[in-house]
Amino acid sequence: MLEKLQPEKVFYYFEQICRIPHGSGNTRQISDYLVSFARERKLQYYQDELNNVIIIKEASPGYEQEPPMMIQGHMDMVAVKEEDCPIDMEKEGLKLAVGDDLVYAEGTSLGADDGIAVAYALALLDSDTLRHPRLEVILTVDEEVGMEGALFIDLSMLKGKRLLNIDSETQGELTVSCAGGVRVNGSFADISETVQTTEECCRCTVEPDGLTGGHSGTEIHHHRANANILMGRMLYDLAGKIEFRLISLDGGTKDNVIPARAKAVLLVRKEQKEQLHRLLAQWEEAFRHEFENTDPQLRIVSDIQETKQSEEVFLTEKTTKLLNFLQNTKNGVQSMSRELPNLVETSLNLGIIQTAGRQMHLSFSIRSSDKKAKEALRKEICESLFRAGAQISLTGDYPAWELKKDSKLTAQMCAVYEELFGEKPVVLAVHAGLECGILADKIEGLDSVSFGPDSYDIHTTRERLSISSAQRMWDYLVAILERKM
Repeated sequence: MLEKLQPEKVFYYFEQICRIPHGSGNTRQISDYLVSFARERKLQYYQDELNNVIIIKEASPGYEQEPPMMIQGHMDMVAVKEEDCPIDMEKEGLKLAVGDDLVYAEGTSLGADDGIAVAYALALLDSDTLRHPRLEVILTVDEEVGMEGALFIDLSMLKGKRLLNIDSETQGELTVSCAGGVRVNGSFADISETVQTTEECCRCTVEPDGLTGGHSGTEIHHHRANANILMGRMLYDLAGKIEFRLISLDGGTKDNVIPARAKAVLLVRKEQKEQLHRLLAQWEEAFRHEFENTDPQLRIVSDIQETKQSEEVFLTEKTTKLLNFLQNTKNGVQSMSRELPNLVETSLNLGIIQTAGRQMHLSFSIRSSDKKAKEALRKEICESLFRAGAQISLTGDYPAWELKKDSKLTAQMCAVYEELFGEKPVVLAVHAGLECGILADKIEGLDSVSFGPDSYDIHTTRERLSISSAQRMWDYLVAILERKM
């Protein structure tokens, strides 16, 4: 499918990667592929028990005295798909397509975040003609679910102090600092009971649909609707106006994705169907007005079905506590940076609500470039969850990547960019999480910069990669490596 695209080797390897299932937590197959790649080329490699892979290629002739360069990215992707997509993303590869200047996947996310970094790295390692210093390629796992691979990886065998992180989505932007983050998980046990139903009752499904969604770091400042938060607001209001029992509540699949869909199943009396529909229509109108600029396709979908002879429903007390929590929980941007204009300092995203048997699970992604602000928000969410009756756990805690003000690598990359493209790049900090801060804790004096080609709507089924930008950023990468210190 991609064989006619340039740079040829980059898109060849990108397509090979896309044929291998590699969602977060499902990386063994792609990790083994990378190991086989290294073995076939007799390159030094390391693979750890988490499936992180390091591949080393010695300097090309004339570059033996140059300082090593680390090339870094992550091999896992956010694996999401449309509801009617038949692809099993745990077992099957993606169905790629090309339109105009864009590569995308039909019905699923593309995984250019961060498959393009892996493809660039393999194209570098496979070349016999490129000029470069010693290359130390670091490919981590489970970046999208808390940077678990970067936290675990051993880098003691490496010599480099310069690192190119290829995990940014906008050409012309060089990222030199990012937020830290932590995932807060709340689990509610023994939430339901079995009740016998009558002919007077019916099931009603309620679903916010058509939301834009997006990345909970890079797109949180757009203030898009969060389907889980909308559902909580609606159910809290409905609980004061009609009688219902909650059968299930589910929304979102990734804590770092702004959920675009959620679904509640209610047990209601048939005589209240019309009142329920009127209330939902009012909420749809209110939401469409509130989010007319960010989520123009927003709608509230409902459906009435017959009940079973018995239903598993939430205990009334548990429902009240849960809805109070959802109504009052914070979400979205919490504060802006006082030092850098237009940069979000602290945010959180209720990415997952999941009902499973007699349990419910919630997961928040908290981000902040301020350590104290991150900790304060974490404590606040944990206390609110505790009061609601949840058991709490923390995962994926990673530090912020602090700005290196005297970065020689940044200066070099700015100069190369201006020479190639005739304009200066934008040097910035981002609210999204990158692995550079974790790696800097492992390598004293590490100098890091993140860049990448244009990608759009990452972490969603609308994700696209610009072909021409991928070519330009490949040329840029090669030029950086060829530039001697």
